[in-house]
Amino acid sequence: MTDIAPAAPATPVPYDAVVLAGGAARRLGGADKPGLRVGGRSLLDRVLAACADAGTTVVVADRRPTARPVLWAREEPPGAGPVAALEAGLRLTDAEHAVVLSADLPFLLSATLRRLLAALGDTGADGALLTDADGRDQPLVAAYRTAALRRELAALAGGPDGLSGLPLRRLTGALKLTRVPDPLASFDCDTWDDLVNARARIREHGHVLDEWISAVKDELGIDLDVDTGVLLDLARDAAHGVARPAAPLTTFLVGYAAAQGKGGPEAVAEAARKAAALALRWEEENTGGKEASSGGPSAPDAG
Repeated sequence: MTDIAPAAPATPVPYDAVVLAGGAARRLGGADKPGLRVGGRSLLDRVLAACADAGTTVVVADRRPTARPVLWAREEPPGAGPVAALEAGLRLTDAEHAVVLSADLPFLLSATLRRLLAALGDTGADGALLTDADGRDQPLVAAYRTAALRRELAALAGGPDGLSGLPLRRLTGALKLTRVPDPLASFDCDTWDDLVNARARIREHGHVLDEWISAVKDELGIDLDVDTGVLLDLARDAAHGVARPAAPLTTFLVGYAAAQGKGGPEAVAEAARKAAALALRWEEENTGGKEASSGGPSAPDAG
């Protein structure tokens, strides 16, 4: 009952999100896994940032502070396992599609969820889930049709012990699934070594800037996509053409100007263009640039 399908981006599909964050974290010695930090943000907040487009986000766990508002649910009894937790979370959702996530995915992105939803729609399957680097299914990084989940959950609930203690494979084994390989997005932090590896990866040269910008936007409550290359070029021009401290001050003023105009990325780009042009003019005056070389205005004759 398996289809292998490519995961192509598509028009965003409305969905709700259910995040399971109440596990015992036995391999971490019972530590508060959702609260562990990678790149300055808790694992739970990183997952919540990835599903920020959800119509409703339900976290199944005891309540805790989070970077964005969510609904809270708890399985009965607490600790009854992932199937019971999923059923509790689904009670608070009403979208046709649900993204189901664990709370320990440091590299999950909103683009990953869009790929899963696209694969789900393209194949007509009951669910689309990621597979990890070893090709193993990751049913807690997946998009499902909520009707299919509710159907199978109702069937399992009729058993002698209900949903308590059931493994997820009892649920997913009855579903038609499509797989989307993604070793990075499916990486989860089950052990202390996993956590160390995740923290090291975001500090690698190819990742650290994007990770830092994402963390700052999350911390400040900013939902704005900007061209970081434009801002970096502006900072370089200001530092080179004016003075080194001009770089951070100029980029701050560009952001402030864009915010005053209640603009989005376009307003940031336009403000950055104007400031970069000013820095270039400043440098030309200092180095005797275009005006001097083109026979432009000269100083008054002292005699």
